[in-house]
Formats: sequence, structure tokens, C-alpha cells
Amino acid sequence: MGKSRRLWPLWAALLLAVAMVAAGWPGLAQYDSVEQFQQVLSGRYDDWHPPAMARTWSLLHVLGGGAGPMMVLQIALYWVGLGLLAGGLARMDRPRAAASVMAIGALPGFAIWLWDVLKDVQMVAAIVAAVGIVGWWRLHGARIPWAAVATTILLLGYATLVRANALFATVPLAVMLLPRGGWPTRLILALVGMVVVVMLTPLIDAGPFDAAPSDVRTTEPLFDLTAIAVRTDDADATGIDPAGIAALRRGRCVKTYFWDKLGDGPCADAIEDLASRPVGAMYLQLANAALRHPAAYAEHRLAHLNMTQRWLVGRGLMDNWPPSRSQPNAQGLDDPGPVASWWIVTTAALADTPLGWPIVWLTVALAGLVEALGRPQALARDLALALLVSAVALEASFAAISIAADLRYHLWPMIAAALGFVLLWSEARPSRRVLQVGGGILLLVIASGIAARAILPPAPSNYAAMLAS
Repeated sequence: MGKSRRLWPLWAALLLAVAMVAAGWPGLAQYDSVEQFQQVLSGRYDDWHPPAMARTWSLLHVLGGGAGPMMVLQIALYWVGLGLLAGGLARMDRPRAAASVMAIGALPGFAIWLWDVLKDVQMVAAIVAAVGIVGWWRLHGARIPWAAVATTILLLGYATLVRANALFATVPLAVMLLPRGGWPTRLILALVGMVVVVMLTPLIDAGPFDAAPSDVRTTEPLFDLTAIAVRTDDADATGIDPAGIAALRRGRCVKTYFWDKLGDGPCADAIEDLASRPVGAMYLQLANAALRHPAAYAEHRLAHLNMTQRWLVGRGLMDNWPPSRSQPNAQGLDDPGPVASWWIVTTAALADTPLGWPIVWLTVALAGLVEALGRPQALARDLALALLVSAVALEASFAAISIAADLRYHLWPMIAAALGFVLLWSEARPSRRVLQVGGGILLLVIASGIAARAILPPAPSNYAAMLAS
């Protein structure tokens, strides 16, 4: 294949990026982003939302355009990354795999979020760009230049800081991208790396980012402890007095979908004493409650995991697609362009299909992981393994650490699963066993999900309905 033909993914990525910017300008801003932009305008930051994004936005705000510059940033990173990854495959004379990478990137369930300026999308775009840089060199069998290594580290660092749970994706990915190291070494490095991130992140937020501390780190133990309390009535184990437990039950404060109702009003009053404790004490309380009531804790976490995986749920579950208009605001953040709004509305029906269920992509990732582990080391296989480990690690973290079930939290694992499987297939067709067993499990997952949507009542489709449910 000629050199110009091998570079076609880069040109395609450039065209797609330009087209998306033109169609979506000046971008879409949901509630979280409106809050972060208010911090940019005021110059006062806190860590309720990781301040890395707001600080980056403050640097780009001099360009004007509201959310526009941040939208351009995430679109550019995403398509540059995919273009480089597809270009690496094209240079290996694997044009079908290169085309598949670009097609995956253009799937509405993935690409449509690029118009939505969110920390989740910033994380995805930064990781995709980092993977693309590595893939461009590694798939060609070349050593990665130091400048490219530094850029990759910067991108993964930003992705880690821009989303609270990103470390479960970025640290395993970084460890698996190392050129050498056995499984024990990689596991130790991943665990140590996660501990280091947990310890350093508050210091970075308070230091270089000058962000005031908030109560965001208390949301997880509050979510879990209240769920255990209403299931067991155990005031001693949960730290919530009997009157508070009764108020939680009376106000229907504990929601499987998210923690939000616990944040204010009578529900917050019911747990005021618990919420005032240091976060470390709250996690010790949670450990005690989970040990004393493992069934109640498991029931709560599994119910939430099922909902965030969007598996056995009623149809129309909320937060499965970006809105076509920005959150009403006084900060001057406008609606996206009419073409973007039209495409968001037109493709919204895809959200409730298996393409929009994280459980489907997790099944693909697990099948791909089994296949990759059964193969000898190879250029595409090693990169695929890194992607699949990252995807599975982040999805596994939701079993214990998650307070809301928005689809956007799963964008990286979904994309990584698809890209990893394409990389594996570019080398060789997966084994018959993986295709048969994995395909069978995938069909069961999809069939049961469809059955649940046919049998169960429709799920709450908006925020007010979910709060009232």
C-alpha cells in the first residue's frame, strides 16, 4: 500500500473533526458544565467537580465562545487519537481494521457525546488521544519518541484528574502499556499507582488548582450507608438514628439510580449527624455496616450495578443520551448548532437498544480479554490487551464505587471494548470457543435485557420523575 493510502485515516479524522466542530458550535452544556463554567467566570474553584477541567477551561476562555473551545479540544483529541490508531493499522496493511476503528469512532452512541462539554467526555478524548499516539508507533514496531511519551503521560494525567473515578481506567492502561513486566509486577504497579493517585489528587486540587474542599468524598459512604439502614433498621451499624431511618423511608430518599435526593431537603436533614463526620470515619462506619449486613450491602450494590449497566431495567431509563439543548443558564452558554441538535434528536432512539447498554460492551470486553490472554505477545494483541484490561477494570469498579447511573460514565469502557476487539481481529479471527461461548453469553445478555424492557414498567425518563419514584 502506498504511503498516501496508508495516511488516509489521518485525513478522514481531520475532516470528521472539522465537520463535528462546524455542526456543533458552540457546544452543549449540561448542569455540571454550567456549574464549572460559573467557577471559570468567578475565579473561585472547588473540588465537587474535579477542578482540572475548570482550570483548563479558564485557559481556553480567553478565546471566547463559551463552551466552544472545550468542545473543540475534546473533538480534536478524540479524532486525532482515532486517526493515529487507524493510521497505525493502515501502515500494517490492515485497511479493514483501520476502517473499523474510524467507524467505531463515528457511531452515534459515541461520537454524539463529543458535542457535550463534560468531564466524562474530556476524559475519554484524552485517553483516546494517548492510545492513538502509542498505537501509531507501537503498531509499526517502532520505539516511541520521548516527546510522544511525554505527551502520552500528560494526556493520561489530565484524564486521571478530570474524572474522580478515572484512575480505575487510566492507571491499569498506563501499566499495561509499559513495554516490559510480568503480571505480578504490573498488578503491584497498578495498585501502588492507584494509591498514589488517591493520595495526590486532593493535594493537587488544593495546591496548583487552588480548589476549595467540598463534601464530594462523603457521597459514596452516605449512598451506601443509607441503603443499608433502610434495609436493616440497624442504627448502631449505620450511624443513622432510628428517627433518621424512619425519615429516609418516609421520604423515599434512597434511590437505586443515584444518591441525589440525599443531598438536600428533609433527606439531608435525616442524615445530618452522619454527614458531619470526617470522611475517614464515614468509610469505617460503612465497612462496619457492610460486615454486619453483607446481604443488605450486596443487594444494594448489585441493584445499582444492574441499573448503571442498564441491563434488567424498564425501557426509557434517563440519562442515556445527551440533550439537544443546553441547560438554561445565565452564564451565556448557548445551545449547540442546529445540525447537532437535529442529529441528537434523530438518533436518540438508539439509546435504548443494546448498543446503549454498558453490559453488552462489558461482555464484549470480557470475551476479548479471554481471547487476548490466550494469545502470544504481538503488536496489536498487546495494545488490545491494555485497552480491554482498562475497560474491565473501570467497569468492575462500579460494583463498589458508584453513586449514579448515567450512561456517560461508561463511554470509555464501551469504546475501549470495541477498539480492543478490532485490534485482536486484525491479527487473527478469535478462537471458535471464544466466539461460541462469548457469542452465546452476549445473546443471553441481550435477550434478557429486551425481555426486561418488555415486562417491567417504563423507567423514569427524567430527573423529576426519578426523584418522585
